[in-house]
Amino acid sequence: MEISEKLNSETEAIYRSFFDGTPVSVQTIDTSRDENDFRVTFIFGTASGEKCVIKLADNDFTFPEKIKVWQRTVLEYLSLGYYCPEIYCDKTGGFPVMEYKGHKCVAYAEEFAAFATAGDRTEGNDSESGSIYERCRPDIWRMTARVASRYYDYTVYPSAYCLFDTFSPADETDEVLENALKWRQYAETLPDRFAEQVKRIWSLWTENRTELEPVYHKLPTSVFQADLNPTNILVDGNGNFVGICDFNLCGKDVFLNYLMRENFDADFEKEIGMICDMLKVSGEYYHFSDIEKESALMLYRCLKPLWFCKLERLKKYGDDNEAVEMFLNKTEHFLTANIDFKAYMQ
Repeated sequence: MEISEKLNSETEAIYRSFFDGTPVSVQTIDTSRDENDFRVTFIFGTASGEKCVIKLADNDFTFPEKIKVWQRTVLEYLSLGYYCPEIYCDKTGGFPVMEYKGHKCVAYAEEFAAFATAGDRTEGNDSESGSIYERCRPDIWRMTARVASRYYDYTVYPSAYCLFDTFSPADETDEVLENALKWRQYAETLPDRFAEQVKRIWSLWTENRTELEPVYHKLPTSVFQADLNPTNILVDGNGNFVGICDFNLCGKDVFLNYLMRENFDADFEKEIGMICDMLKVSGEYYHFSDIEKESALMLYRCLKPLWFCKLERLKKYGDDNEAVEMFLNKTEHFLTANIDFKAYMQ
């Protein structure tokens, strides 16, 4: 993340498109991913001491109609009692396109957050922010369940967690299939002694995915924020969960997919325990339908065994063939194991 301090005529003009007066300072934060995903945030200081935020983006998933969905979703979360920085239009009531550093960017303003993120609260200490996030998980699950129980249906745009769909035009596949293909690509480089097992695992995974697809499109949906992590979780001075920020990946999604995507670990047993806890807590505010109960196991088998953290664990074992064999055995086991998720979906 590149951070600079520079106030000039260009940044002042950006500010005046949204706000009156003249800023006294600006902090520029570049969060671009690559040349096809340019993003920059300006945090302006004013003479009154207040701060204003303006964000610019040049990518294929940020455009005025999509920002309106973010804006609406923020308001829905606020209506449920969760704090989220509101999103604002410019002075003309729209989201203008602005030239900046050779990019044609869509611009929008955002309320300066009244609370710090878990990451900010711990000054970027990953261990401490992760600890706060873990402690907040039950409250996060309750929030998500409450959003799911509203069955919001005001957009066709999928969230970044989408399955059997793509989030942006540049995506060739959904992220789950993308990760599974990476798993197979690496697994096929393992010693020949594992070749047959790798084929079996891939066959099990693809057969399950094929069976899941027609069922998946019948599952209940809502509209979610879709980027829950310590940098987007807002907490008070005591580390208590109060809300979320950053809705630029939000969209419509299957609730059960969303829940499972939010809980992952390289350790199979730990991950399953998290999912079961999540389902039980979610049941406080959400009634799982029969089709959700019946499809939870298929969804787990599609999302989890070949997810990126499992691939990283497999790579970590390197040429320790005994460890590789044990991990492949677990992978194959949990692609067929009869996990009773329904018991936690009451």
